[in-house]
Amino acid sequence: MTDFAVVGTDTGVGKTVVTAGLVGWLRESGIDARAVKPVQTGYPPDDDAGFVAEACGTDDAATCLERLEPPLAPAVAAKREGVELSYERIREGCEDALAEASVGVVEGIGGLRVPLAGDAEVVDLVADLDVPALVVARSGLGTLNHSALTVEALERRGCSVHGIVLNEYAGVSVAERTNPETLRAMTGCPVWTLPPLSLEDPTVAVTGVRERLPNGAVPGT
Repeated sequence: MTDFAVVGTDTGVGKTVVTAGLVGWLRESGIDARAVKPVQTGYPPDDDAGFVAEACGTDDAATCLERLEPPLAPAVAAKREGVELSYERIREGCEDALAEASVGVVEGIGGLRVPLAGDAEVVDLVADLDVPALVVARSGLGTLNHSALTVEALERRGCSVHGIVLNEYAGVSVAERTNPETLRAMTGCPVWTLPPLSLEDPTVAVTGVRERLPNGAVPGT
């Protein structure tokens, strides 16, 4: 097993659902997995680590290093709040959290080019942590460009891309039905689909991911 990152092509694409599902799945298998949210903005009400903990039934399943109220990119939110956000502190906090768990899962913030702290972006953190990345993307029209550019950005930084998860895949449109195979051809990455899940009960994220994604979707397996 290996630590890994769950990154997105954008905000709201389902990174937290996939993170919760994978962490819960690993924990059900007897592995001490933990999600690490480097920075949470829009807090409250947004609380990605809280969702993962609720989905997994324990606070031990997730940790959040920094929280900021404005629903903005972390560096922008910190500037507006007059808060010093240190990239070194975030990176070291992630390293410590990963070391404490058997498998650590770092959840990104928005997309890869989101300003994180100082001059650093989310992609810098993934590269510095030297972990493989699982990309979460939308399923429908427009995802080819966003997904391929995300994979390209990771590979340019020397990051290993484990695969792509197309979230909320219903297969209703022609674009949805053709996107998985097209993305495989464009990126050379495995592509998996995850259907829409009813998340009033966060534990559904765990059962949904476990039942709908193959074992190979988990990096290191």
